[in-house]
Amino acid sequence: VQLVESGGGLVQPGGSLRLSCAASGTIFSVYTVSWYRQVPGKQRELVAAITSGGVTNYADSVKGRFSISRDNNKKTAYLQMNSLKLEDTGVYYCTMVGSWGQGTQVTVSS
Repeated sequence: VQLVESGGGLVQPGGSLRLSCAASGTIFSVYTVSWYRQVPGKQRELVAAITSGGVTNYADSVKGRFSISRDNNKKTAYLQMNSLKLEDTGVYYCTMVGSWGQGTQVTVSS
């Protein structure tokens, strides 16, 4: 399984970004996809996940601001991030079937 994240960047507080996670090498539709983020010196934390059936769950810190979705035809998962805060800064990784992408940097700064 190969996962490739994209869409990170520098954004001001209150701004938005949409991350993408493109998968290859597996049947995408049957697996849960999760987004994690990592800040230097801290453990990687779960941000959001979506099951094969479309059931979602979110970290309390992002509920109401982030939205995870998937397009099984494109084998891609998305993380829409709105109302970004300084503390959302980090490297965002997607994971599926025990595989991880290389991560994409999100920096929220004024």
